Amino acid sequence: MFQDGKNGMENGRRGYKRILALLMLCVIGMILNLTGGYIATKMNLSLFLDTIGTVLVASSCGYLPAALVGLASNLIKCIFDPPSIYYGFLNVIMAVVATYLAHKGWMEKWYKAIGSAFVLSLVGGAFGSVFTWFLYGFATEGISATFAERIHEVTKMPRFWAQMSADYLIDLPDKLITVAVVFVIRLCMPEKTKQWLVYDGWQQTPLNKEEEKKIRDLENRVMSLRTKILLLLIVAPLCVAIMSTAISYILYRQSTVEEHKIMAQGVANLAAGVIDADRVQDYLKYGEEAEGYQETKELLYSIRESSPDIEYVYVYKIVKDGCYVVFDLDTEELQGEKPGTLVSFDESFQQYLPSLLMGQPIDPVITDDTYGWLLTVYVPVYDDNGICQCYAAADVSMERLRASSYTFFAKLTSLFLGFFIVIMVVGMWMAEYNVVLPVNSMAYAASAFAYNTEEAREEGVKRIRGLDIHTGDEIENLYNAFSETTQECVHFVEDIEHQTETIAKMQNGLIMVLADMVESRDKNTGDHVRKTAAYTKIIMDALKKKGYYEEQLTDEFIYDVYHSAPLHDVGKIKVRDAILNKPGKLDDEEFAEMKNHAMAGSEIISQAIEIVPESGYLNEAKNLAEYHHEKWNGKGYPHGIAGGEIPLSARIMAVADVFDAVVSKRSYKKPFTFEQSMDIIREGAGVHFDPLIAEVFLESAEEVRKVAEEFEKNNKDILSVLDKPVL
Repeated sequence: MFQDGKNGMENGRRGYKRILALLMLCVIGMILNLTGGYIATKMNLSLFLDTIGTVLVASSCGYLPAALVGLASNLIKCIFDPPSIYYGFLNVIMAVVATYLAHKGWMEKWYKAIGSAFVLSLVGGAFGSVFTWFLYGFATEGISATFAERIHEVTKMPRFWAQMSADYLIDLPDKLITVAVVFVIRLCMPEKTKQWLVYDGWQQTPLNKEEEKKIRDLENRVMSLRTKILLLLIVAPLCVAIMSTAISYILYRQSTVEEHKIMAQGVANLAAGVIDADRVQDYLKYGEEAEGYQETKELLYSIRESSPDIEYVYVYKIVKDGCYVVFDLDTEELQGEKPGTLVSFDESFQQYLPSLLMGQPIDPVITDDTYGWLLTVYVPVYDDNGICQCYAAADVSMERLRASSYTFFAKLTSLFLGFFIVIMVVGMWMAEYNVVLPVNSMAYAASAFAYNTEEAREEGVKRIRGLDIHTGDEIENLYNAFSETTQECVHFVEDIEHQTETIAKMQNGLIMVLADMVESRDKNTGDHVRKTAAYTKIIMDALKKKGYYEEQLTDEFIYDVYHSAPLHDVGKIKVRDAILNKPGKLDDEEFAEMKNHAMAGSEIISQAIEIVPESGYLNEAKNLAEYHHEKWNGKGYPHGIAGGEIPLSARIMAVADVFDAVVSKRSYKKPFTFEQSMDIIREGAGVHFDPLIAEVFLESAEEVRKVAEEFEKNNKDILSVLDKPVL
């Protein structure tokens, strides 16, 4: 049942060689990716050339090696170019798409290879552009920035679509060169090498494409194991990833807000430190003409510029009517208010007004009012007497914080996607070759197993043994148990067949003994039961050949009728010897007693059926005994039924019985000639006999003659006659 140790070692050595070759090709693929990217960067080309190795491995080895090469190349590249880490998932998607296209034969013909370049550009260019947009917005620098801006200006296309178009068009030449290089390399590869490099991961004897398709297409009642594993691989990591990403995003956002609160607090404190509180009234009265105003304003500008995240810096004097502007720095988008201008309170500051009027510090405030969504820090500025003369304020734009959070989320998602896709590929690859295909192979082999012949059983066992599943786990244990059980079942079936054959021989022998007992009492019949059985076989074979009664003439029916035919006259055991062996014609009373043999035979066999209720041959024996003297026109006995009401087996026996009765010698009559006997059957067609049965009997005249002559000449047993090819 288990794999031979020597074969296992040889398979293991071949497997190690393939893995070593695969690893070498993967290393070559990564070198090609990194070298191509380095050359493109150093030569300042409008190309990337960093996926040649990925596409080569994808088209040569399959999903798993290609995905690993794509991700590993990106991880190495990020050592020298850290932002590239966020584009790792694009390389993995590129590997998956390239492998799919290769499996569909897109790398075998030059025109299909060109088509694959257009598809791969959608991944690297268009999809990559979408991700870049989420990370950085509209490109302001880089290979595609100028081109995208030009497209935007000329076509009036929205910036998003302009950038996507530019990235796609720039990436297309890169992918055309990539595909061309890969196509040439594969063109130089021997076909044997191409097949050897495909890393399929079989843990059993590899199936051919036709068998593999059948196994993959096996129907399931609810859901396939492959789908369940895929869902598990998707749902479990996805749930963990969503929770982790959400928590990371929330924590990042909170920490960013806290950091900016601290930063804004520091800026506001610095601004408060440069304000001379004793001159605030002069600043309000004389404005920019006041002594020291311009110097202070310049200091405030320098403080604001110290941090790019600070949106506004200003100084207000808080009164009941509103805020008097002391300092309000200009920005690129907005000009500051003049000193002394009264500004109304925003609605969101109303709750803090009592504290502000009292000159007390307040906590940082997040508002979304006149000047947008802002984080504001107010710091009181006290004069020498400890009286609050004004507040120095610093605003941080929450929109920038949100954009920063979105960028963080996009980067986090990209990192997750890269590893997630690789995990998916690895998981599905392992599940496919270690679980799904072995299990489906066993299921397919079991469903195709046939027990009807010895050759079919041997072929089924050979097919199962030929699977050679060696996953090294519970699946292999299941396979070994399945293989061993199948072999034992075959031996058991062979034993049952042998015993059944023996029982069948005993059964047939007992039937013949019983028929002989009846026959020995009737000195007129001779070999009648044997010959009639032979004739029924000839009739049934001929009917089947012509397609008559094909629904009824099954192999089982033919077997049952043929082997139970000798019992058709078993009821004669209840007829007196004087009547059975009377040399002359029977009178009416004697004939009435003779006719009772039909029902007597039926009753005898019915008693046997009660003991063996599921015996097909006994059911037909009952039909033969009870109805073989019925006539097609309804004038027979014991019931007087007609046509199709008479069981088919009895209609067949009627022809065989009458023919043998007239063609054979009896003590009370001479035998009719063969031709005369055949004429009697011909004349009785449609009257005494079923016309179709009579037709095929007459057409089988030569076979009938041979049986009649052999019994007459040699008095052979029925089995020796029926075993001859003619029958």
